[in-house]
Amino acid sequence: MNGKMITFPGNGNFCQGYLAESTTRGPGIIVLQEWWGLVDQIKEVADRFSEEGFVALAPDLYHGQSTKNPDAAGKLMMALNIEKTAEEMNNAINYLTSLPSTTGSHVGSVGFCMGGQLSLYAACSNSIIGACVDYYGIHPNVKPNIKSLEAPVLGFFGEKDPSVPPQAVQNLEAELRQCGKKVEFHVYPNRDHAFFNHKRPEVYDQADAEDSWTRMTKFFRQHLLV
Repeated sequence: MNGKMITFPGNGNFCQGYLAESTTRGPGIIVLQEWWGLVDQIKEVADRFSEEGFVALAPDLYHGQSTKNPDAAGKLMMALNIEKTAEEMNNAINYLTSLPSTTGSHVGSVGFCMGGQLSLYAACSNSIIGACVDYYGIHPNVKPNIKSLEAPVLGFFGEKDPSVPPQAVQNLEAELRQCGKKVEFHVYPNRDHAFFNHKRPEVYDQADAEDSWTRMTKFFRQHLLV
């Protein structure tokens, strides 16, 4: 791992997260976890961003808890206090922008599964987010206020995803466009949920994962290197 676990302040308390800094200064990226927690795969995503010249922070939204069991992951996700989670994401964003290694006045957000929905939620509630990426986002209790969104949105989804089926993707894209937002969605044929996660070989697809990574880093550079 290139990064390290750090503690950052917020609302009288302290939060934890995984910080991966580049060897040079660069734009900040908030990386939001899947329902498993802040596991090694998410830390590796943050590391990849640092290797691309970004400064990445993955806040620990489960406060030290993680699991490999789907039932336990579902319980952790549903137990998430959305209001407190929103505060923690804002704290992470403020900390990220305060770092000497972070450039620019805006940061990017990206999340996967539960984190994908949280990425959109964060972008709708915090104007410091200048570019938002959503990987097959889903959480029944997270309701982004699309009307308040200022950042452009890039989304990646799988055609065979039972959690976020094509109709749900079409509905979200239509809502964003009806509100006048900038949006670009990609639905990969024959791909399932979590096709980006290389730790899940039963659904992972290297070609489409790499294609989405290339599109995402280009998107972040386009909107954050200004």
